[in-house]
Amino acid sequence: MQVILLERVEKLGQMGDEVKVKDGFARNFLLPQKKALRATKANREYFTVQKAQLEATNLERKKDAEAVSTKLAGKTFVLLRQAGDRGQLYGSVSPRDIADVITAGGFTVSRTQVPLDKAIKNIGLVPVAVVLHPEVKVTVTINVARSEDEAERQARGEDVLTEKTEAEEAVVAAEALFEEGAGPKEDGEEVEGEKAEDE
Repeated sequence: MQVILLERVEKLGQMGDEVKVKDGFARNFLLPQKKALRATKANREYFTVQKAQLEATNLERKKDAEAVSTKLAGKTFVLLRQAGDRGQLYGSVSPRDIADVITAGGFTVSRTQVPLDKAIKNIGLVPVAVVLHPEVKVTVTINVARSEDEAERQARGEDVLTEKTEAEEAVVAAEALFEEGAGPKEDGEEVEGEKAEDE
């Protein structure tokens, strides 16, 4: 189906471009979202008459989006989720979850403005693109964690999963030390390991 784009559509074209798209894409997305018109003679005439108005509206929306993007750029939002010991989430983080946490942070964002290339299934700091306008994209960081404390540690740059395994190893090493029966040393005694290290 031939359509006339009423705004810039990523990987398709700019406002005013006449492009051929699949019928389902046009009927289910472009036409209901008012992103395009069918390329008929009447619609071509309508577009030429309305072009100045559409461009002015688009420019106004772009300015608003740029103003929001300067405030939103580089922000970090904490999203608490249940996860296993290795950081694997029980379920995944959806665009709706991200939009809700950004909206709770004081910015109005809908789930359609958060396109995810792949599902977020692990805890950690995840950069996510937010499309505020077809020509304005901003990146925010979503801090997916199991608790507020863990989120703070991740924000400082600590690897909470590695740290946990190191702590577990320290506990195991301490338990092994006590299991060997090495009690407190007398003044004259030397442990074999220490003597070897001194030489």
